[in-house]
Amino acid sequence: MKKIIIGLSVVIGLFITALTPLATATHPPQIIINAINPGYTINGHANTDEFIELINLTDGPLSLTGLSLEYTNSSGNTDQLFEFPEGSTMIGETLLLRLASSPDATDADLVYTKTLALSAGPLTLTNGTDTLSSICWTGKDGCYTKFNSKNPTSLVWNEESGLYEHSEDYYPTYDATKPGYQAPPTPANTDEVIQPKCRGLQFSEVLSYYESDQSEQFIEIYNPLDHDINLAGCQVKYKKKSYNLSGIISPDHYSARFATDFRLTKNPTSANTIELIDVDGHKIDEITYYNGQKKATAYAWFGFHENGEEQWLQTYAPTPGSANDYQQYKTCPEGKVINEATGNCVKASTLDSTLAPCPAGKYRNPLTGRCKSLASTTKTLKPCPDGYERNPDTNRCRKIKQNTGANYPLSATESQAVASSFVALGAVLIIIILALVYIGFQFRYEIAKAFRRLTCLRLRLPPRRRP
Repeated sequence: MKKIIIGLSVVIGLFITALTPLATATHPPQIIINAINPGYTINGHANTDEFIELINLTDGPLSLTGLSLEYTNSSGNTDQLFEFPEGSTMIGETLLLRLASSPDATDADLVYTKTLALSAGPLTLTNGTDTLSSICWTGKDGCYTKFNSKNPTSLVWNEESGLYEHSEDYYPTYDATKPGYQAPPTPANTDEVIQPKCRGLQFSEVLSYYESDQSEQFIEIYNPLDHDINLAGCQVKYKKKSYNLSGIISPDHYSARFATDFRLTKNPTSANTIELIDVDGHKIDEITYYNGQKKATAYAWFGFHENGEEQWLQTYAPTPGSANDYQQYKTCPEGKVINEATGNCVKASTLDSTLAPCPAGKYRNPLTGRCKSLASTTKTLKPCPDGYERNPDTNRCRKIKQNTGANYPLSATESQAVASSFVALGAVLIIIILALVYIGFQFRYEIAKAFRRLTCLRLRLPPRRRP
């Protein structure tokens, strides 16, 4: 009993020792995600009110070096939404980030380029490999309820409960005179502070797989805001090269840039990304086009899915400089039409239902559009030979099956019964032998002792007298 008590004491001591580092290593967070909103379509403007708000839980400025926001969409793909540059600082109680293409993009400390979905997550604030704050809104697996497109809300952190709650009334505040973010210090020889001016612009269309000449390639930019934007100083970045933009985009207008000084990969073997860069060097938007492009098609933006994610489609109707037009199939030459089953152009006759009727005894083949003779059903069928019968389904002669046994029950044959009995008897004998071996092994000492007694007793018997 004493040994048992000592053993339990040792185990409890080791358990407490193992838990001690966990208790001492836990620290309260200094910064967390305070609120999010995936954005809604309001008065025809998509992504309205989309934002991510961080909150500083310390009493002073907080370094953001090494911190980043990572977002996992509804498809399970994780992207880096925003990475804070080295030397950046959070100087306010809250820091507001908005989607670059949101109508409210100018009312924020920073912008990000990939929109949040109504059902997705997690959105994670990390410091290298450590997770500082995380929130998901799929409605399952421990996540919060997803957002409802008909009832705009924001997920807001409750300081008392430490949980997030959907709120219809929460709206983040932003004061340009009291920013929550301080960018890294500029070089000592630079006094000018560059102000961003292209925020809110977004890519809307790209054509890379030209039909006859590379000059057909273009990139299109859309201005969803309510004011003009001067593109001077903004750039398009592709494969580590930057190309300057120019001109003015009016509200709700498009601007196309053809491949006069840049070249896109015609049909890349892997995903290619194009970035839109503001005058201050920040990425405003990006577009990724993939392998498998069709010749003379554009990859274009067509609003948002019901879950809030952007909808990009391949269209056979490129519209550089104007609103996008979705055309699922190619335009066929005169005399041909699209076969929707294959997407190829075929002769109109193969799909034309107004062709002249076929003559008597023929019908039109729906696949070829040609007239085909009907099978005769009036001629007398030749009798089947002996041993054959006519199949009522095909009218062909088939061999008469002999006794199939369908009317007889299945029963075991004599040989099967004998074999079964032999197997059963063998199984019983094996069990008996194993039982005897087991008994002999368990009582081997007693059996040996009894055998010795019998041997001694036999040796003591007097010799038998002969008559």
